[in-house]
Amino acid sequence: MALTDVAIRALKAGGTLQKVSDGGGLQLWVQPNGSKLWRMAFRFNGAQKTLSFGAYPEISLSDARKKRDEAKALLASGIDPSQQKRLDKLTKAISDATTFKSVAEEYLDKMRREGRAEATLTKTEWLLRMAYPVLGVRPIAEIKAPEILAALKKVEARGILESAHRLRSNIGTVFRYAIATGRAESDPTSHLKGALTARQPKNRA
Repeated sequence: MALTDVAIRALKAGGTLQKVSDGGGLQLWVQPNGSKLWRMAFRFNGAQKTLSFGAYPEISLSDARKKRDEAKALLASGIDPSQQKRLDKLTKAISDATTFKSVAEEYLDKMRREGRAEATLTKTEWLLRMAYPVLGVRPIAEIKAPEILAALKKVEARGILESAHRLRSNIGTVFRYAIATGRAESDPTSHLKGALTARQPKNRA
């Protein structure tokens, strides 16, 4: 019999693990401690396997059914959904490690290990943080010059022209570090010369 939210909420923990089926391999495991975990039982290449979808109510009944249907679609295509889940997790971890923000923070850590002055570290981090709203979550290898210019223009619009120019330089440094560590192939900031408002000349007494 298919589950309902009312039925799930009524399930009480017992002395042993309870496995309640929703159909299509989807099960709700009620642990002795009261936690309720979504699992999907399936067979792949003759082997019995189990796939985890998370806990109820964080993962709702409808969400769990959607995940079950997605897993069944993979099985129909000859793909092991548990292996695909591990691959997706690895891909996300790699993607997260190659965002502009992650590379920038890694470079800042390098500066700290090198014993750079605290004032320099603070200034560099402050500048780079201004780029995160536009560039932070973007894979650094995919960032193009217009995106960087958009981040710089936001700083320029605040009237801090010198900071915009310094930020361009710092972004370039992060890209060169990314190139050296194999996560980017070029530095787009090299195409931005002359794109920002020129620095104001200092008044001479």
